[in-house]
Amino acid sequence: MIDDRALQTLFTEARSQNGWLDQPVSDDELRRAYDLARMGPTSGNGQPMRIVFVRSAEAKARLLPALSPANVDKVMTAPACAIVAYDLEFHEHLPRTFPHKPKMKTGFDGEANATKRQAYCMRNGSLSGGYLIMALRAVGLDAGPMSGFDNAKVDAAFFADTSWRSNFLCSIGHGDPAKVQQRLLRLSFEEACRIV
Repeated sequence: MIDDRALQTLFTEARSQNGWLDQPVSDDELRRAYDLARMGPTSGNGQPMRIVFVRSAEAKARLLPALSPANVDKVMTAPACAIVAYDLEFHEHLPRTFPHKPKMKTGFDGEANATKRQAYCMRNGSLSGGYLIMALRAVGLDAGPMSGFDNAKVDAAFFADTSWRSNFLCSIGHGDPAKVQQRLLRLSFEEACRIV
């Protein structure tokens, strides 16, 4: 079991960030976080998550029109913002990522399986996005995940003519403690769980 300090870093003391300190996020930190996140399990090792790390002023300007007003500052002042996306053609990699079942790819092939691929990507891409948030925290960064944006605008600006689609955004940096909101209620075990 990991120690209490690690649990605090990942869960009990970690917070969704709304503001950022003026400290950069390095390529190495982003790479280390991805290298941890990619180790989390996905169904059939399909790994549909894809990420665009937005850092430059030019890229942020492309992202800006898609943001809801409440999220503009959270994204534009962050050292980086991840567009956590998924690849609707993830199954093309299955012969390499799940080689012991060579026919698994064919179960996702073709237009007849488009709905199946979409459901798979949303489920497993979101799961992997959760791993990314934990990985960012593990390497000493803070995360501000959000869904207040126009997916179609993000996809047009960043993924035109590709099989990638946006899922959610996650601002990344070193959080400003003065801008963290009070922790909100979490449902108890008794309210949210059943043992049968």
